[in-house]
Amino acid sequence: MNHRGTIVVSGASGLIGSALKCSLLSRGYLVRELSRKPNLPRGQSWDPATEQMDASILEDTIAVVHLSGEPIAQRWTFAVRQKILESRVKSTAMLAKNLAQMDSPPPLIVASGINYYGASCSGENGDITESSQSGTGFLASVCREWEGAAQPLINVGGRVVFMRTGVVLSAQGGALAKLLLPFRLGFGGPIGHGQQHMSWIAISDLVSAYVKAIEDGSIAGPINAVSPNSITNKAFTTALARSLFRPAILPLPAFLLRVVFGCMAKETLLADMNVIPQRLLDMQFEWQTPDINSALLSCLKERPNG
Repeated sequence: MNHRGTIVVSGASGLIGSALKCSLLSRGYLVRELSRKPNLPRGQSWDPATEQMDASILEDTIAVVHLSGEPIAQRWTFAVRQKILESRVKSTAMLAKNLAQMDSPPPLIVASGINYYGASCSGENGDITESSQSGTGFLASVCREWEGAAQPLINVGGRVVFMRTGVVLSAQGGALAKLLLPFRLGFGGPIGHGQQHMSWIAISDLVSAYVKAIEDGSIAGPINAVSPNSITNKAFTTALARSLFRPAILPLPAFLLRVVFGCMAKETLLADMNVIPQRLLDMQFEWQTPDINSALLSCLKERPNG
C-alpha cells in the first residue's frame, strides 16, 4: 500500500501527539514515535537528558514534529524548573543538530507556547502577533531558549516552524478535562477576578494547524496556534457552565492559587494573554471551531481515549 511519507513525532502518546498521530495516519502518512520508553524498534528510544539518540530514525522522513517536554502544570521548585527548561532545550538541540548534518533535512515543527510573549501580553489594542517581542517571566525565557535551540538547523537553511500554542481545549486532557468534574458538580467559577484574557484553541484546530505546517513548505518561523477569538476567563467559565447546564458562581481566589502553585499560577492560570493568530489569518486558515461555544460543544462530544 502506498503512503505519503514517514513523519517522526516525539511525545506521540501525549494529548496533542495522540490526536496528531491519528490525523496523520488517516491522511496516509506513516508515523515513527520518538519516545523515552526503552526497547523500541529502529532506534525510536531516546534520552534527551543524557543526549542519547539514534539518528537513524530521522532517515527517509518528510518531517519531524517535536512535542515532548516536562509538564508545566506543577509547582515550580528549582528542580522542576530545570526539568522544564532542559527537557525542551536539550531535546530540540539534539534534533536540530542531527537534522543539520543531513544533506536534505526534513522540516522540524517544534511545539512552543504563547508564554513567549510573557504572562501579561494583552497589549493596548490586543495586537500581540508573531512579530511582537518576547516578554518577561520564567516561561518566556524557556520559550526563547527552546526556540533558540533549533538555530543550528536554521543556519544551514532548514525549515523550522515554532507552534506557539495557547490553552488547548480537549475533554481528553489538559485544562478543560480537569475542569469538567468540578463544573459538572456545580463548583465552577472564574479564576481570580476573571478579567484576564485567555487565548485558546480546540485540539482539532491545533492538529489541523500542525498538518498545515507539515504540508505547506512555505511556512517557517513562529505561528500563534490560537483561536482568532480570545475571551476572558469569566466568559470562558460562563460558557463552560452553560454547556454543562450548571451555574458558574464559585470563583477560585487568586491568593489561594498563588499559595498552592506559586509562580506557576501567576504565569498560567492568572496570566492575561490576548494573542492574535495573525499568520494563520493571513494564510486564510479555516478553524473548525473558532468560537468558544462551538469549541466546547465539539470537545464534549469527543470519544473517550482507548
